[in-house]
Amino acid sequence: MDSPLWSVGTLCRAIGEQLEARFNPVRVAGELMGFTRAASGHCYFTLRDAQGQLRCAMFRRAADQLLFSPRDGDRVEVAGRLGVYEARGDLQLVVERMDKAGQGELLEQFLRLKAALESQGLFDPGRKRALPALPRRIGVVASAGSAAWHDIMTALRRRAPHVPVVLSPALVQGAEAPADLVRALTRLYDLAALSHSNEPPVETIILARGGGAPEDLWAFNDEMLARCIVRSPVPLVCGVGHETDFTIADFVADVRAPTPTAAAELAAIPRQTWIADLAQREQRLQTAVGRYLDSQAQRLDLAVLRLGRPSLHLSRQRMQLARLEQRTRHAAQLRLDRLQGALEQHARQWPGTVQRAVERQQGRLERLDVRLRSLDPCRTLEQGYAWLSAVDGQPLTRAAAIAPGQAVRATLADGMVELTAGERRQR
Repeated sequence: MDSPLWSVGTLCRAIGEQLEARFNPVRVAGELMGFTRAASGHCYFTLRDAQGQLRCAMFRRAADQLLFSPRDGDRVEVAGRLGVYEARGDLQLVVERMDKAGQGELLEQFLRLKAALESQGLFDPGRKRALPALPRRIGVVASAGSAAWHDIMTALRRRAPHVPVVLSPALVQGAEAPADLVRALTRLYDLAALSHSNEPPVETIILARGGGAPEDLWAFNDEMLARCIVRSPVPLVCGVGHETDFTIADFVADVRAPTPTAAAELAAIPRQTWIADLAQREQRLQTAVGRYLDSQAQRLDLAVLRLGRPSLHLSRQRMQLARLEQRTRHAAQLRLDRLQGALEQHARQWPGTVQRAVERQQGRLERLDVRLRSLDPCRTLEQGYAWLSAVDGQPLTRAAAIAPGQAVRATLADGMVELTAGERRQR
């Protein structure tokens, strides 16, 4: 029976699917060979032992989680997924985690403690403090006579020889190291609390140790030490191991430094920097004072000039008074001219105004005279009417009010007539 005909890509994918179903995920132990890190951050290497070798790739996301710097010849344990790199048809292990041989259990402990402390807020950036720019005294926790202590003192003497340094020695490796580190830090905490002493208080603390294997740095992954660091009354900078080494102490400290020397450099700004800053401030102050003195000297010269020639000042005042006098006269003359013009205009208008007023009053009197004449009762009498009244002057307006034989007085237009009433007749 003929076997099926595969394309190369299809066969590679089929092999990859079988590997995925049969082996993954997989853990492999071996020795590193040809380890390289590309500019992209991805790592490529070969894992080998006496019986064989396996090409491996570790992408940047996983490589950033490494807790050590892999080197050729290191014995390691890796976890990942087998597959086929179809572009070359090679068997390839995509590594998702790498530990030094025998360090897997320690890493698990480290990750568990890190997750627990992080959930409790011990890594919170909000609780971390900035280092003081001018510490009056620096405390160091390190192994007496160690390279880390020597490097710290060398850097501090170079950068800030005026700042006193106190060493609180401690073990930095072994089972007794965590408790000894806590005691050393507590001694410095007491010095930080000094308020009435001839010596300045400790204002910055450096916790330091040189590089080493992860098991050598394990004392700095202790929970008791981490909680002691969090209780520090002053800012604390941790410089343990090399740049690629990370410990729990790094995460809980206020500042993490890649090396002990870097920790000393962070704790103290170089004296030359302060001297240069003071020199610059002095130059600015001198320039400002010089400008101020120059301006005051000019004001003084002007004042002397004015005091030395008072006649010039008086002359200016006289000129000012003359200008004011001229302006006042001119304004008064303009006011008088306007008033004179208004008076003349009124004089021209007055006769006509008076005449019109007289004529208006004359016409009004004539109209009133006409109305008064129209109301004169004599005009009515002249039309043949008479006004009857009793002898006592009481007017008689009705026939019923007159008794027969009663004396009646009739007023006519040209005089009065005495009458006697006769019999009353109905109309």
